[in-house]
Amino acid sequence: MKNIIPNRVAMIVFAIPFLYIGINHLLYFSSMGSMSPIPPGKFWIILTGIAQILAGISFIINVKSKLAGYLLALYLLLVVLLVRLPMGFHDPNQNLMLVKDLGLLAGSILLANQGK
Repeated sequence: MKNIIPNRVAMIVFAIPFLYIGINHLLYFSSMGSMSPIPPGKFWIILTGIAQILAGISFIINVKSKLAGYLLALYLLLVVLLVRLPMGFHDPNQNLMLVKDLGLLAGSILLANQGK
């Protein structure tokens, strides 16, 4: 029972980057479209932006956060496999993004196990 407050705080703090990134996906989808390995790129950037915002909201209000966590983990796994790994061979900066996304993937799974 004593872990409820730290877990809720962690879930809310974890949501903030996804809200930010999701909003950026929607604001800058035209320039980010080329990053998508699956055509049409702009569509996937908009879709993933909306999904990240919804996941962030889900974590904050703790409604369907288990589902949001697992779907977010699946999305991050696809980003790692389809974007970070292939780009890492050509751009060393992508290796840092790979490590970040792996950490977020693990966090998504952990929060999904805490969620409702």
